[in-house]
This record gives sequence, C-alpha cells and structure tokens, in this order.
Amino acid sequence: MGFFQRYEELPEISPQTGEIVRCNERLSINGDDFDVYLTEQTFSESVLTALCTNSVIKRQFGDVKITVGQNDYDTFRYINHGVSDLALVKNNVVNAFGASEIYGYQELASHPDYTAYFIALREKPELSKEYLLGKRIGILDYPSSRSGHIVPKTVLKSLDLNDNNVSLHYYSSHKELRRGLLSGEVDIISSYWDKNDAETLSKSYITALENSVSGMRWYLKMQTRNTDLKCAVQNIIKEVAATQTKKYYQQVDIKEPCADANAQ
Repeated sequence: MGFFQRYEELPEISPQTGEIVRCNERLSINGDDFDVYLTEQTFSESVLTALCTNSVIKRQFGDVKITVGQNDYDTFRYINHGVSDLALVKNNVVNAFGASEIYGYQELASHPDYTAYFIALREKPELSKEYLLGKRIGILDYPSSRSGHIVPKTVLKSLDLNDNNVSLHYYSSHKELRRGLLSGEVDIISSYWDKNDAETLSKSYITALENSVSGMRWYLKMQTRNTDLKCAVQNIIKEVAATQTKKYYQQVDIKEPCADANAQ
C-alpha cells in the first residue's frame, strides 16, 4: 500500500480580532499601554487622537491601543478577561461577565436608551405569526446585540416562529442590515431608527419591538483610585461625543462628573 501527498499554498488567514490602531509614536518609555475596546468604528479615530494628546494619558502610559471589535468573540476576549482599560459596550455584556465585580469596571458615561424596530421597505410590518410566516428577516450575527439579535429572536419565539418557518439572514453590522433591505435580500430588518434613515426609508414602515433598549455605555477599569485618569477620560468622552455625525452618539450622560471639569 502507498499514500498520496499533495502540497498547495494556502491563502493567508485573516486576523481573528478586530482592527487595532495606536498612536503615531510611543508617548513615553513607560511599558504600559492604555487599552481601549470599541464596538463602534466611527469612534476610533477621534478617540485615538484625544487619548494620544492627553497629558494624563502621557504621564501614566507609554502608548494607546484601540481595538475595534467585530463580533462577540472579540467582546468576550477583551471584557471577560479584563484586557481593556476603557470600553464602549452594552451594559448587558459587562453584567453577564461580572466584569464590574471582578475587574472594577466603572460606568463613566452612557448614550441614550432607544427603541428596537422591525423595518420594511414598502409596508408596515405586523407582529403576527400569519404575517411573518415565510418572511426573509435580517438580524445581526452578534448575539449580544439587543436591537439586532436578542429582541427580534425573542419576538419571533413569542409568536412560535423559528428557522423552520421564517428565513433568518445574518449580517455583520446595522449598516449591512440596511444594505440588505434596500437591495431586496430581505423583507424586514431588526434595528434602531436613525435620523439619516429618512433619506432612504420611511418611518411609516417601522414597527416597535421594544421601547427601552439599553444604550451604549463607557466603562473604565478602576482597580485603583486613579481619579486623574477618570476625570481625563470623562472629558475625552464629552469631546469625542460632540464630534460625532450620528445624533445618537452626540448625546452622552456623564455619571458622577468630576468637580474639575477641565482636568488634564
């Protein structure tokens, strides 16, 4: 008996974590990095610039490392293991991992709660089994997302609907959900309503699924009473929020703001 061998050059495997960005050059000889985890791409550039130029960050750290997560694996890795010093995530993620108790994550700021909707292109979706049977429904391939995954699946389950009687299509982002709806890949998507949606979609064709979905939260790992860092990050969050193009992210509520609002 013999055997057959065949050698082929396989394509490179893309990194299994999100995009990573750093300051243009190290801030000091300090070996500690200030690790940041975001789930929103639009924040990365402005947060990086603000952190890399902040005097408190320069005093306490040698560099800034920002990771923009792409999926739940990224979030699990950075939050469950306490890797990140600063994170922008949903509070259900932090609560599920017990990250506040284990790693001292403290909520610094929050963006508003919002409503989750079924959104269609040409008619108002109905929340009935008869209407939704056979529909192609776009949701997020991100099990921790409430508006894009948890809420729609909960609604479908309550109507005794599942993969056998509706067609679920999974997308990587809310932007991709909208592309799938506009291109005709799906009949309905589950998401939030953004003011910019009015340019391509009609508010007449949305149906509320849940009215109080928890908004994004900023968490800082406070294992020591590092008040200079806390105050500096609070200021950075406010500055960065003011530069955002999405109205939702412009609205931010600072928790227990520092007395010295201009701490640097």
